[in-house]
Amino acid sequence: MQSIPLKSTQTRVLINEFVRSVYNWMALGLGLTGFIAFYVSNSPNLIKLIFGNQILFFGLIIGELGLVFYLSARVQKIQASTATALFIFYAALNGVTLSFIFLIYTQASIASTFFVCSATFVACSIYGMVTKRDLTSLGGFMAMGLIGIIIASVVNMFIRSSGMSMIISYIGVFVFVGLTAYDTQKLKRMALTQPAGLETGVVRKGAIMGALSLYLDFINLFLMLLRILGARR
Repeated sequence: MQSIPLKSTQTRVLINEFVRSVYNWMALGLGLTGFIAFYVSNSPNLIKLIFGNQILFFGLIIGELGLVFYLSARVQKIQASTATALFIFYAALNGVTLSFIFLIYTQASIASTFFVCSATFVACSIYGMVTKRDLTSLGGFMAMGLIGIIIASVVNMFIRSSGMSMIISYIGVFVFVGLTAYDTQKLKRMALTQPAGLETGVVRKGAIMGALSLYLDFINLFLMLLRILGARR
């Protein structure tokens, strides 16, 4: 596989094209998630079906996790069209499970939190793209923080402490801000490993995986901020 030569005009152009493709796919995923979430939240029958049946709801959550793990583990062995379809399906499924936010929080607070999240995400992405500092160690530290958040969240499901929930949210904002910067910088490295020539399927799969990483960063950052800033109904 031929690698793109460093420090060339062609390299800069291809990096920009790859990054643009990643953000386009991420935006498509976020838009689909938002649309599905809003649609489901306005359908009493769907709300009753999904949230009135715990087995179905948790089945959807497990299905989402399975899709992420499968796509991450098998992306090199599946077709680009399959990877794309799985990403779109995951974004739609995530919209179904996230529809609960429209039932808990006011639409005004959801909209204002979305804009705060978007501005924070853009700032972190710009930093990750332009900084000359290697953020690899930061990414490892934030990954450990993410594991801590998951464990604390599981524990809090049983003790139901509002104070711990708020602490988890503040730490979560810090963690996903760092992961956004790290994952953005990682896009440049991903772009440099994409094959030259006409192997567009490989490039598409790389863009899908980059979009999935940033999509997850954005969604989780948004949820953490919503717990802090959101006004409940």
